[in-house]
Amino acid sequence: MVDYVVILKDVTKEYVRGNEVVKALKRINLRLRKGGFYALMGPSGSGKTTLLNIIAGIDRPTSGVVVVDGVRVDSLSEDKLSRFRRRIGFVFQEFNLLSTLTALENVEMPLELAGVKGDEAKRRALKALSEVGLADKAGRFPYELSGGEQQRVAIARALVNEPILVLADEPTGNLDGKTGSSVIKLMKRINKVKGVTFFIATHDVRVAKEADKVYYLLDGILKEENHGSAI
Repeated sequence: MVDYVVILKDVTKEYVRGNEVVKALKRINLRLRKGGFYALMGPSGSGKTTLLNIIAGIDRPTSGVVVVDGVRVDSLSEDKLSRFRRRIGFVFQEFNLLSTLTALENVEMPLELAGVKGDEAKRRALKALSEVGLADKAGRFPYELSGGEQQRVAIARALVNEPILVLADEPTGNLDGKTGSSVIKLMKRINKVKGVTFFIATHDVRVAKEADKVYYLLDGILKEENHGSAI
């Protein structure tokens, strides 16, 4: 029996722009199996970020069903959604690190929000930084790190709560070619070693080449292209 971490059934998202009703997503059906490495491609404005936000419970669909790790996300209360999101890791194009906190403190933040504090939070944050090769820079502030290092800190932060799913929105968008390649290889290694599912919205064809399956979103309609042996 195939075990899926994400199941979307006929998901539609509409919003009002002036006097017009815009359909950002049109009857999306999607299944991501546990341990997969997936790419989501499409032009800017095609709805990629909207789709990630709906999976994460940051936004709600207008209609349809969203199930993540066995939880019916679209019907959760706000309080339960807040707790649910701790099971998902997020990686952003802009890194979203707090400039006044060290790398270690940035990675500790999700733990503290989940009620893990003190020595245990520090131990787990250091372990996550070690997994991305930055244990020796735990005390550095974001401005003291390169773009690639900042993104590695962001990946460590995404992993520190041991999520079953990581959603990444253009994670190589602000990186040069060489640094972007190293970040892709890092995410792929973590996917293989830890079994964490990755769903990556991207314009970067290098991500697509590493993916088990590539999805294309255009005008709110999702299509897929199968390749590789892990589909």
